[in-house]
Amino acid sequence: MNVTLSIDDDIIKEARKIAKRMGKSLDQLIRDDLERLTRKHHLHAALEELRTLDGKGNSEGWKFDRDALHERG
Repeated sequence: MNVTLSIDDDIIKEARKIAKRMGKSLDQLIRDDLERLTRKHHLHAALEELRTLDGKGNSEGWKFDRDALHERG
């Protein structure tokens, strides 16, 4: 998908220099940052879901038993 952005020329020039020093194109630098942004967003959403569920489970009295877990049959 192609996207058109309006970005100040000075910012583009500086970003191209940074990308070049990193051995990347400006396109790749932008793609990488957008991917990082979306991964971070998904991670925060998943963590928030875990926080809302914390302590709301129903184990029906079951308790973790480390010894039983490691018993060999």
